[in-house]
Amino acid sequence: MGTTKTNLFDDEVNEIALLIKALAHPARISIVNYLIRTENCICNDIVAELSLAQPTVSQHLKELKNAGIIKGNISGKAICYCINPEIFNKLTQFFTTTSQRLSCENENCC
Repeated sequence: MGTTKTNLFDDEVNEIALLIKALAHPARISIVNYLIRTENCICNDIVAELSLAQPTVSQHLKELKNAGIIKGNISGKAICYCINPEIFNKLTQFFTTTSQRLSCENENCC
């Protein structure tokens, strides 16, 4: 397997790429959507919502948390998860800027 050349790109580009990669799974998008609807929840609630095995949900939560997309707080024996709004602001800014550039350059499209 070849090595990645992420060092060729600036920190902002690498951060956006990691965030998008972390979101690039239907179960993770479903988790994010569920967290937005419920604001806070416990892992078992997500398991019931997605009908996936608990270890599978835990792995997806771990990926989202490692990327900083969600935050988790221990509440007794459970962990309550929530969306990290700062990260979504970065993603929103990236997609808004990209969309604006596309609409301005649309006439020059191939």
